[in-house]
Amino acid sequence: MSDATDPTARNRLDEAESPYLRQHADNPVNWQPWDETALEAARERDVPIFLSIGYAACHWCHVMEEESFEDEAIAEQLNENFVPIKVDREERPDLDSVYMSICQQVTGGGGWPLSAWLTPEGEPFYVGTYFPPEEKRGQPGFGDLLQRLSGSWSDPEQRAEMENRAQQWTEAIESDLEATPADPEDPAEDIIQTAGTIAHRGADRQDGGWGSGGPKFPQNGRLHALLRAYADGGQEDYLNVVEETLDVMADRGLYDHVGGGFHRYATDQQWAVPHFEKMLYDNAEIPRAFLAGYQAIGSERYASVVRETFEFVQRELQHPDGGFFSTLDAESAPPDDPDGDSEEGLFYVWTPEEVHEAVDDETDAEVFCDYFGVTERGNFEGATVLAVRKPVAVLAEEYDRSEDDITASLQRALNETFEARKSRPRPARDEKVLAGWNGLMIRALAEGAIVLDDQYADVAADALSFVRKHLWDADAGRLNRRYKDDDVAIDGYLEDYAFLGRGALTLFEATGDVEHLAFAMDLGQAITEAFWDDEQGTLFFTPTGGESLVARPQELTDQSTPSSTGVAVDLLLSLSHFSEDDRFESVAERVIRTHADRVSSNPLQHASLTLATDTYEQGALEVTLVGDQSDYPTEWTETLAEQYIPRRLLAHRPAEKSRFEQWLDTLEVDESPPIWAGRTQVDDRPTVYACRNFACSPPKHDLGTALDWGETADDSE
Repeated sequence: MSDATDPTARNRLDEAESPYLRQHADNPVNWQPWDETALEAARERDVPIFLSIGYAACHWCHVMEEESFEDEAIAEQLNENFVPIKVDREERPDLDSVYMSICQQVTGGGGWPLSAWLTPEGEPFYVGTYFPPEEKRGQPGFGDLLQRLSGSWSDPEQRAEMENRAQQWTEAIESDLEATPADPEDPAEDIIQTAGTIAHRGADRQDGGWGSGGPKFPQNGRLHALLRAYADGGQEDYLNVVEETLDVMADRGLYDHVGGGFHRYATDQQWAVPHFEKMLYDNAEIPRAFLAGYQAIGSERYASVVRETFEFVQRELQHPDGGFFSTLDAESAPPDDPDGDSEEGLFYVWTPEEVHEAVDDETDAEVFCDYFGVTERGNFEGATVLAVRKPVAVLAEEYDRSEDDITASLQRALNETFEARKSRPRPARDEKVLAGWNGLMIRALAEGAIVLDDQYADVAADALSFVRKHLWDADAGRLNRRYKDDDVAIDGYLEDYAFLGRGALTLFEATGDVEHLAFAMDLGQAITEAFWDDEQGTLFFTPTGGESLVARPQELTDQSTPSSTGVAVDLLLSLSHFSEDDRFESVAERVIRTHADRVSSNPLQHASLTLATDTYEQGALEVTLVGDQSDYPTEWTETLAEQYIPRRLLAHRPAEKSRFEQWLDTLEVDESPPIWAGRTQVDDRPTVYACRNFACSPPKHDLGTALDWGETADDSE
């Protein structure tokens, strides 16, 4: 292959829209995107593929780029002896799932950058994550490793061994990602209490959350499981674990106290120092846990955290036309040197001098430093990650002032530090708009509209409109995954359909707009058509007829985002209440039975599937509200906002017959679905029905009374 026809003779990432890929477009490495052109080149040249998977906000991805991928000697080795391919894991989670599977099986761990060496057919024979430029702590130097692997590939005997290993590893990937049991089972009874017991037993009662040492990640699914288990009569201490965890997440370094929003994870057991990147999905899923905690516990601090986080998302991650961008980088340039080298956390940390420069009043600055623990020594590279160190009551005593005075002083200082921080060089923003992640944010905002303020529904509706306009093909009934600068690419994965469908359904619950319900139904239908495998009894992550990889993955476990299978099952179960036939329910039931043994043996690892299984077991509490939303009693709105109601499915229904018939036309159904059938307005007043498992309360005008019936029905089961 001559240079004139060899696509690997140059770096092709300047053709990509992904900000992560574009970050590498100037490397001397002749990076290729993952496409048939690059794969064919590997086959023609008969050289291995070096696959590097990362994302724009990934700290160690930047480190490996600076140390190795910008090095001319390393680039020469990669270009001569491999086809180097770069993949954005946020665009291609299917590829990430496949090769991360074998990395975790072989090395016992994973992470990004993910580094994998593949045969020209895509079968892996060597894997790892970050490699230093020189040998360090038992890790081979990257250049030496490249030399060794290319030498082995050139030796016929060693190459045969590598190809044999690649075949074995591919079989291991298939076993891990594709396998389903031969004999499906009924789900274990009372799975949510089992999950609650295990979550309670494993909790860190000193520092909150789960795990000893670091890092510590948000575990939102466990919090939801504990809240459900508590609401169903579980231990009082379940609620204490939730409160302890939410408190440390809100008060310590995971949370951005000046600007709102959550960082990716804490690097230590005490949640003091985070990994500073901010991801859209965290700032959707964590607020959902805080909203549930607010309803169950009543702490106004939780409501404030949600409001501040939503404000951050709208301010810093929202496209002008309504959709949401993906991430903010962990790194930024020094405040006093905008053209200097970027470092992690610089945008977020403070020294006493910086606080006093930003805050006009000396006492306000001192209160700020005492409250958030800002010291000369600091706790991160000579500066301080803000965390609540002294309660307001203690400061009030120390300063001989009222608590209200201290609170006002803190608020003034926060306002001034926020303004001062605006002048710092900002972390880079990845401006991909991903369908699935937007679905998570839409759901969180819609729940915020129910619990806190109905204005959040407008923000959610704008985002849903953006995604429908740019990523949904209504004629084909199919969803694209990524929008960037008017470029649309990549067939949607199960998470895109499931997360967006769940978001649209929750937005219907918040607004009563039947168009949102109709769109959720369209997405549910697409899930059963494109991802359901009747023979295996499962939902796959990639669509039928999509690109053929060495394995077709399922996503059963919760990781940085909820399990797409779990969310899809939850969505289908909910949509079955609005469906004329049993298609949605039968698919959901089959998936639950197929994976019942896995979920029962490790309910926390499969938190979203556990929650969906619990909904299937217990039945959703259908709350049908009949009437015009503008006429709903204030008591209804307040009750829905204040009361934690597990497995609640909120269904509005117009009282006027002609309007209801229009709704049925919009949904393209001939007869009233079960959740609305026979549930009409009584006495010309807004009427509520609470129903579970084919049993309903009498029609009520008081929502609290109807929900009391629901609790009584639970107790009798």
